[in-house]
Amino acid sequence: MGNCCRSPASVAREDVKSSNFSGHDNRRKHKSTKNKVITVLPDLKKENIEEKYIIDQELGRGEFGVTYLCIDKGSKEILACKSISKRKLRTAIDVEDVRREVEIMKHLPEDSSIVRFKEACEDENAVHLVMELCEGGELFDRIVARGHYTERAAAAVMRTIVEVVQMCHDHGVIHRDLKPENFLFANKRENSPLKAIDFGLSIFFKPGEKFSEIVGSPYYMAPEVLKRSYGPEIDIWSAGVILYILLCGVPPFWAESEQGVAQAILRGQIDFNREPWPSISDGAKNLVQQMLEPDPKLRLTAKQVLEHHWLLNAKKAPNVPLGDVVRARLKQFSLMNRFKRKALKVIADFLSNEEVEDVKELFGNIDTDSDGVVSIKELKAGLQKYNPQMAESEVQMFIEAVSIAIYYML
Repeated sequence: MGNCCRSPASVAREDVKSSNFSGHDNRRKHKSTKNKVITVLPDLKKENIEEKYIIDQELGRGEFGVTYLCIDKGSKEILACKSISKRKLRTAIDVEDVRREVEIMKHLPEDSSIVRFKEACEDENAVHLVMELCEGGELFDRIVARGHYTERAAAAVMRTIVEVVQMCHDHGVIHRDLKPENFLFANKRENSPLKAIDFGLSIFFKPGEKFSEIVGSPYYMAPEVLKRSYGPEIDIWSAGVILYILLCGVPPFWAESEQGVAQAILRGQIDFNREPWPSISDGAKNLVQQMLEPDPKLRLTAKQVLEHHWLLNAKKAPNVPLGDVVRARLKQFSLMNRFKRKALKVIADFLSNEEVEDVKELFGNIDTDSDGVVSIKELKAGLQKYNPQMAESEVQMFIEAVSIAIYYML
């Protein structure tokens, strides 16, 4: 699998908007760009991307655009091209999100832990971001595929993630959406570098500057994001959540609704009693606790995390397998995330803009008996209604993913 098509910042904001999180991003009321001819990157001349690149097979699809395999006609280099449809950029804020993503990718230095950005192009219909092709798969998929997964392996992954955070902060950037799906392996080799691939939610900051908009993915949000006053410390919290998941297979703050997740985050109670925590080293637990410190002023910085004794001595961390339970949990968690992305794809591909803006209408259409719950039967009928061309095998994959999610939540 190549680079998964990651949408602009508004995708994550729409996740929050459609949830029960309080105080969702009211900037969405900004004037619409519908039916307007817009220029996203005014400093670039408009050009047909196919004059410079051969656009090949589709690699991934999101709400706002599609990622393709592409080949540089001059150098013959194989790359990835994320094409963001202007038709899907419905507000001036959406446009600014894309513009800022390009600026940040140009601003960050080339590094083995960040996907290499080549250039941005714009034509009448889309903005195209051309970048390095990462074909080694997602982080959790690689872990699940391994038969031997240990604390030592988790420490190596965490070092890379925090190095990305440190680089961002050193260059005046808050990532704002650290999560496992935003890290891909460059290639399929065992020693492949792990790379951060998505900066669609990232933002420039100055020392002491605070932000208030609620952005990101619910499981990984720091408490100060929910309180609408935050700075770069939120990236350390998100990395701490990833570390907790890496070590036990489930998020530290879990609930059946996103409102419940938010409440759990604000309570801040971390469970170190479930398996396999009793057998995990004190050093790993200590680092998790310090990264998930509710007070951002007391939370470790990226530099301090990298200097923590557990990471400094990563090669000496226990090399005992964490067990099949952890790998099974990671697989289930990954499947649920994949199901959500698939659902967003269906919404993006087969519903009108008005329906995208009103997910409740979609739910009501699928919930045929109006009992407030979408059954497996109703889900299957709804998928086939909105995408009659969907193969039976794809429908079944949805059903299996939902079944796993339900089992996991119970």
